[in-house]
Amino acid sequence: MRTSTIGRTTAETDIRLSLCLDGTGKSEIRTGCGFLDHMLTLFARHGRFDLTLTCEGDTYVDDHHTVEDIGIALGQAFAEALGNKKGIRRYGDTTLPMDESLILTAVDLSGRGYLGYALQIPTQKVGTFDTELVEEFWLGFIRNAQCTLHIRQLAGTNSHHIIEGTFKSVARSLRTAVSIDPDCADEIPSTKGVL
Repeated sequence: MRTSTIGRTTAETDIRLSLCLDGTGKSEIRTGCGFLDHMLTLFARHGRFDLTLTCEGDTYVDDHHTVEDIGIALGQAFAEALGNKKGIRRYGDTTLPMDESLILTAVDLSGRGYLGYALQIPTQKVGTFDTELVEEFWLGFIRNAQCTLHIRQLAGTNSHHIIEGTFKSVARSLRTAVSIDPDCADEIPSTKGVL
């Protein structure tokens, strides 16, 4: 089983996270940010990742540090659980409809952090959640998972649907990318021999 346990404590957040890439989608998530709890619960379910996460953050300021730092910790967990990446498929992509929204994501577990982000979220908030934090979350994730991630909004007018479609689509793309290819289970999927 490919697993990771991350503890990350700063002056702004205290995070405890455990991840199993070969799970069934079980999750127990308490971040102090209800909308992020919802997004990470469905991320775990659609990726079939087992995810346990708690965060004590300075949400009395706003949710920025909590959201960004959880993205960082989750990226660290993916990097640790993947190890040398032997046998993984490496690439994954998903086009996911969520009612009127349509989100395309593509991931390469390349060892290089890059985010191509093209969401046009029409509102500044969903409930109390600042929608600009979606990009901050994925930036924290890709920089620490060391992966390339493209997120494209092909359609959508409802902010909640656009963001939810993004988390589901990324989860499904990652699910494919981290899966083991039985034909190449003992190989690093790169001509360089390392990812």
